[in-house]
Amino acid sequence: MNKTDANHVEDVPVLEMWKRLKSDPKAVLVDVRTRAEWAFVGVPDLSSLGRDVLLIEWQTFPDNRIATDFADRLEKALTERGVQKDDEIFFICRSGGRSRMAAEAMAAAGYRHCLNVAEGFEGPMDADRHRGQIAGWKFEGLDWVQG
Repeated sequence: MNKTDANHVEDVPVLEMWKRLKSDPKAVLVDVRTRAEWAFVGVPDLSSLGRDVLLIEWQTFPDNRIATDFADRLEKALTERGVQKDDEIFFICRSGGRSRMAAEAMAAAGYRHCLNVAEGFEGPMDADRHRGQIAGWKFEGLDWVQG
């Protein structure tokens, strides 16, 4: 595998990610949104799979600066859970942008199966500028809890 392939991050739809999480007990979901989003918008609920979501901010709130220690904090959390560099790691944010950057950072750190949940937790805005109406975790009716 060349360096370009090693750092490739695949975009996956929400329902594909859910199917893969259900079938692979080693797969992990990392929510990279801010603490405010977790508290006010909610977080994915994996309790039906007997698991929880790793909550690691990609950007700090309220200044929205990229957390320079993101990769170190996530690597520590993954190691504590026994996650290997070949295990699937799914990254989710509001609509797929920050999660893609986070997945690329972890792919560059040597994790070989970093996947971006392209539709995110809330999905893109509709014509009325509302999220959760077109695509995403909530739109698909997957379980979530208020943070």
